[in-house]
Amino acid sequence: MTSSKAALRQSLLAARRAHPGGKGLLDAARTTTEIRQADRIALYVALGPEPQTGALIDWLLAEGKEVLLPILYADNDLGWGLAPGAADLVPGRLGLTEPPIDLGESAIGTADLVICPAVAVDRTGVRLGRGGGSYDRALARVPAGVPIWAAVYDNEVLDSVPADPHDQLVHAALTPTRLIRLRSSG
Repeated sequence: MTSSKAALRQSLLAARRAHPGGKGLLDAARTTTEIRQADRIALYVALGPEPQTGALIDWLLAEGKEVLLPILYADNDLGWGLAPGAADLVPGRLGLTEPPIDLGESAIGTADLVICPAVAVDRTGVRLGRGGGSYDRALARVPAGVPIWAAVYDNEVLDSVPADPHDQLVHAALTPTRLIRLRSSG
């Protein structure tokens, strides 16, 4: 499966670079029940042509929500810290920006909702990431019943994505235009 995943990933990332929409997730996210009900949301700081999260993070903080952001460790696992506000993030590994205080890798287990980056997702909830395994390890720490959404563009919700046994399923795809519930949501 790894070679077919790598080829699909490469093709989708090339398409993103060729048409960097940079459209954000705020409009679609703010209308969902899960966002309104959540007190603590695990999110990420978007890079380059990924669906943008900056306005969503700012809105969540203004609404009094706690936002957990990832901290990339040297072994590619993820720790988590509370977002202090975009201006207060610090430089991290591989050009990422991170919260200044690390609450540890288990902090994702305290989120009421998790929104993770993805290159694609299929209608059964299989998520295609960037290939490092960071989010598969982190998502394995999310308690059962906590919604997990993959942030993608509408054209990145596919009929099928190659899967490996370690891949963690997601419940929905959050795009700049809507929330698409997937079959894994039970």
